[in-house]
Amino acid sequence: MYILWDDTKEAVIVDPGCYNASDQKQVATFVEQNDLNVVALLNTHCHIDHIFGNAFVVERFNVPFYMHEKDLPVLQSGQQTAMMYGLNYDTSPNPKSYLVEGEEFSFGDTTLQIRFTPGHSPGSVCFINHESKTIIGGDVLFKQSVGRTDLPGGDSATLINSIRTELFTLSDDFTVYSGHGPETTIGFEKQYNPFLNGTYQL
Repeated sequence: MYILWDDTKEAVIVDPGCYNASDQKQVATFVEQNDLNVVALLNTHCHIDHIFGNAFVVERFNVPFYMHEKDLPVLQSGQQTAMMYGLNYDTSPNPKSYLVEGEEFSFGDTTLQIRFTPGHSPGSVCFINHESKTIIGGDVLFKQSVGRTDLPGGDSATLINSIRTELFTLSDDFTVYSGHGPETTIGFEKQYNPFLNGTYQL
């Protein structure tokens, strides 16, 4: 998960993977110690590991929740997925409204551009901050890898097209913060990602 904030102290929480009470306490303590005012919950996509803490965040901070409409079936299958893997899961609330590609989401003095990047899931989005040249990318693009496409609604050709048309059109110095693993840059992935430079086929 990511907590984004600026000098105004307004903040948004993205993809809260906090699974248990200890994780939840860590989030609440961090917010309190940094005197943050959480104003929204955002999901890049709704696979179970990214929505474990949705109910907690909405209830604890009394904030609206936003996601892309095409991931609604994924969100609604959360309880079934948790049961399949023997996991505890507090059912996520429904979103207040939906994120729309090409539009912007603003909080404090920060503006995030919403880019529609399906393939890992039907409604995956990335959040782009042009001022800081950062990307909150969910599970679309990883350092020298890409998101898996063998889950329901995944499609490898769609994922690769999303990366090429929505992320690789950004300048090489944009930093990618993904849902798993270390950060990377667009320039590095253009050169060294085997799924995208022609050395490996999904």
